[in-house]
Amino acid sequence: MSMIKSIASDRLAILFMVMMVASAGNTAFQSILPSIASELKINDVWISIAFSWSALLWVILAPKWARMSDRRGRKMLMKIGTWGFILSMALTGLTLWLGIAGLISSMAAFILFAIFRSIYGALGSAAPPAVQAYVAARTDRSERAGAMALLASSFGLGTVIGPAIAHYLIFEPLGLVGPMVIFAGAGLLLVIALQFRLPNDEPKFEVKGIVGSYPSSAGELPRRQDGDDDDDDQVAGIGADAPQAHAETQKPSAPVSVRLPIRDPRLLPWVTAGLIGGHAHAAMMGVIGFLVRDRLGLADDPSAAVQAIGSVMFIGAMATLLAQWGLIPILSMKPRASVLWGGIAALVGVAVVAVSRDFYGISFGYAISSLGFGLFRPGFTAGASLAVRQSEQGDVAGKVASINGSAYIFAPAVTVALFNWHEPAAFVLIFVALISLLLWGRGALIDD
Repeated sequence: MSMIKSIASDRLAILFMVMMVASAGNTAFQSILPSIASELKINDVWISIAFSWSALLWVILAPKWARMSDRRGRKMLMKIGTWGFILSMALTGLTLWLGIAGLISSMAAFILFAIFRSIYGALGSAAPPAVQAYVAARTDRSERAGAMALLASSFGLGTVIGPAIAHYLIFEPLGLVGPMVIFAGAGLLLVIALQFRLPNDEPKFEVKGIVGSYPSSAGELPRRQDGDDDDDDQVAGIGADAPQAHAETQKPSAPVSVRLPIRDPRLLPWVTAGLIGGHAHAAMMGVIGFLVRDRLGLADDPSAAVQAIGSVMFIGAMATLLAQWGLIPILSMKPRASVLWGGIAALVGVAVVAVSRDFYGISFGYAISSLGFGLFRPGFTAGASLAVRQSEQGDVAGKVASINGSAYIFAPAVTVALFNWHEPAAFVLIFVALISLLLWGRGALIDD
């Protein structure tokens, strides 16, 4: 964090924690849900549908929150997003605890769970774009790539920490909902830190910086195209002068909004690849917890199920970080190669999971598939970014975020339904998606 000099280290630490706690809390949540479904005797599909509803709200509202952050202040949007995380975790935890304890019916617990989970999709989606905009507006161009990579690493670190510690957060009298209560408490501490340690920001300008979701996307930064404005730093107030001093003299500028059609020929190949591969990834992530529980015969042992599921998810998260922090920068992979090689690795890994019946086989297959998806997502993100001009980056970033989120609306629930009906059918669906990605990408994707 000391490498980013434009933002005080304590403030950068707060921003890092906002992203990491949300990521860790949600992955910990996912690792315990199969056991909660077993305890409540709720069909796995209904649990997946509750997450689908939350994902739909995220896709609809995240772009709106992103635009609002430039008008209302990024600190306020971070607090809204963190409060959304706190309320969702606390209320879903309370609801599920009441259901497991038999104080309300399983159906009532599910309905309330779906309602309270939607709070995260509706309000929690405000925090990530606000954090990214806050950092983009307060870093020099030379520091911005490192700052965005740091934020991306916070999400990646959260995906490792969440499943790894979920098992240790199960304790009486809370039982399986212990992780939700603990992470809600962590979110409350973050709100306090945001209130008292992060300066207020009343934007005088719109940030036109690049919003990145993954570190070192394809090993290079999106580069400027001919004809781009040369005064982006001055417009965004992130030049060599101190950010706050510059903001005081900067006159408000009219919002600059570039909207690209989804059929733009520069974007369409990457958008299509993102949709296909993203749905394959969401399908695999949606089914893996239920698969581990059922194939290892742990439906009647919730604690052991959480431990096994968390371990598999932890191994997968480490493989994803290996791809994004190691292979892509070391091999300097271009976006097209990252997407295609990622698709091949994911296909191999999914095949191994499909035929494995023990913990080690499932873990190995899931690690290979996670490595592949860890290559695919940054490749898709970087390819879409590199395909357009600098002034169009904000719109593309919003489209990428929406595409990533849209995959979680239907894919997990459909895959879990197929898995419960006939296990091979779920993997056929994922195989078809990945083969389609490879066939499409081989002919349509071109590195800029």
